Amino acid sequence: MSTSVPVRLVLASQSPARRKLLQAAGIEPDVLVSGVDESQVVSDRAEDLCLELARLKAQAVRDRLRPSPDERTLVLGCDSVLAFDGEILGKPDDAADATRRWQRMRGRSGVLHTGHSLIDVTHESRAEAVASTTVHFADITDEEIAAYVATGEPLAVAGAFTIDGLGGAFLTGIEGDPGTVVGLSLPLLRRLLAEVDLSIVDLWTKVAPGGQEIEHFG
Repeated sequence: MSTSVPVRLVLASQSPARRKLLQAAGIEPDVLVSGVDESQVVSDRAEDLCLELARLKAQAVRDRLRPSPDERTLVLGCDSVLAFDGEILGKPDDAADATRRWQRMRGRSGVLHTGHSLIDVTHESRAEAVASTTVHFADITDEEIAAYVATGEPLAVAGAFTIDGLGGAFLTGIEGDPGTVVGLSLPLLRRLLAEVDLSIVDLWTKVAPGGQEIEHFG
């Protein structure tokens, strides 16, 4: 399953949270923003919507690449949506929308779905799947909602909350992989890599408990 050439992972996302998640796992991705117009995709199933958007993002970036024969090139597209109370929620339209969402969500639960589309550019293959995690929201006050929305953080993320930022204080728990809520599931990425005959260790560039660096494992 290992490879004799370097593996390059291109992340088709402008999300700093996804990049940080990969970096913390020893993977240093290149980042290319897809520029996909997310409004072009409509679906009444959250799982289908996030996977189709992830697929479009990965393909848009793949189409711009000219891979080198000296490395194996992968493109990863991801997209997240929140299924809540029969609705599919992406990023809020504005602060008022984010406030209304939190007034509805507090004290209740939703399911965060993140679609993953991995393209092996070198071997012209693809592996895709959706990771889903149930999120339980705290029964926060109007004052806390106003303060949170005023930070701007909920305006930039699907579902109007984060687990790895200020919003983490307003969650009481999750059922599933926390990475899914961040926007990228590492266990799922490992399974997708196996589908294209790679190991996640092939992507490791460093492991840094305590800050030490080691040579590339691939």
